[in-house]
Amino acid sequence: MLFLAVGGLAGIVAGAIGSVAVPLLLRRREPPAVRRERDRITADLPLAADLMVACLRAGQPVTGALDITVQAIGGPLGDRLAWVNGQLRLGATPESAWSAFGSEQTLAPFARTMSRAALSGAPVASMLTRVADDSRHAARAMSAAAARRAGVQAVMPLGLCFLPAFVLLGIVPVVAGLASKVLLP
Repeated sequence: MLFLAVGGLAGIVAGAIGSVAVPLLLRRREPPAVRRERDRITADLPLAADLMVACLRAGQPVTGALDITVQAIGGPLGDRLAWVNGQLRLGATPESAWSAFGSEQTLAPFARTMSRAALSGAPVASMLTRVADDSRHAARAMSAAAARRAGVQAVMPLGLCFLPAFVLLGIVPVVAGLASKVLLP
């Protein structure tokens, strides 16, 4: 397409670069389903951490707290927690069960906290409380950024509609009036 638009040797070069660059850019783009899933996990994580804290403080073991959290939360986060719970019940070490989520940006702090607590024997509830607070703060920051982005995206169509009208109704008559006085004696 670029070859036809530009033409000649420059069109061949532009077409070759475009045929390589466009697929790379399209592959790097995150699918909307993945983005929605990540946003839902980010929104559900503070509630899941608080629920686990309540269960642990009530005397439940980690697997029992995970069972209750999975039933209450559901969705993509519930599926991931159910998988970890299944691994723990099958006898996997907590470090290996939680390490599966170390690469996910939203679940990495939660997984590191649970692994660290299992390794050190530290009380999980107080560590999860901090994770819940941090994830709430991250969710608030993400929603504030989305609100700012929406404001900027709403301004562009308005600018594209009102700028030509302003030029045609405000500037062109003034320039035409001045030009008629300057050019015509």
